[in-house]
Amino acid sequence: MTVLIADDHEMVRDSIAAYLENEQDIQTEVAKDMPSALKKTVDHGGFDLVLLDYTMHGMNGLNGLQEAMRANGGRPVGLISGTATRHVANEALALGAAGFLPKSLSAKSLINAVRFMASGEVYAPFEFLAGDEDDDKTELAKQLTEREGEVMRGLLRGQSNKEIARDMGIQEVTVKLHVKTLCRKIGARNRTQAAIIAKEAHFH
Repeated sequence: MTVLIADDHEMVRDSIAAYLENEQDIQTEVAKDMPSALKKTVDHGGFDLVLLDYTMHGMNGLNGLQEAMRANGGRPVGLISGTATRHVANEALALGAAGFLPKSLSAKSLINAVRFMASGEVYAPFEFLAGDEDDDKTELAKQLTEREGEVMRGLLRGQSNKEIARDMGIQEVTVKLHVKTLCRKIGARNRTQAAIIAKEAHFH
C-alpha cells in the first residue's frame, strides 16, 4: 500500500510517516505543500491513499481536496487537521473525501483509519462529528466569521496579507479589510496585537 502524507509541519509529517512505515505493507511518500503533493501524485501515477493537511500552504480550503482527488484518479484522498471544525469535516466528506483525521488520533487509530480509507471506506471519528458545531470554538472564534477566522490563522502563522490572500485565493485588499474588521471585533490596535490576543485566547 502506498500513502502520500502532505503536511507543512515537518514533525507531524515525519511522525505519521514513521507510524505507517512500521507496518510491513505500507510505503510512504511525503510532501511539504500542496503544489509538491499534486506533482508527486501525478508523477507516481496516483497513491492508494493521499492525506492532506487542511491548513498547509497552497490548499486554498477544500479546493485543494478536490484538486488532489482529480490528480489521484478517483482513489482515496483524506484530510488531516489539528484545527478544522466539524463544519469543515462534514463539508469535506460531502465532497467525497475518504475521511477526516484529527491530529489528536493515537498511532494505532491512525493506522486503522489509513487501512480503512485505502480499502475504499469512509473514516470519520463519530465523537468529533456528532457534537455541536460551536463546542470546539473558543469565545474569540465565535466572534469571527469563517473567512475572518482563516485570516486570523494566517496572522498566527506570521504570514503577510499577500501570503494570506494567495493561500485563500482572494484579493490582498480583501484580506486587509478582514484584518481591519477582526481587529475591531476583538479590540486589537493592529495585526500584531490581534495575533497576540488570539494566541493567548488559544484560538485555533
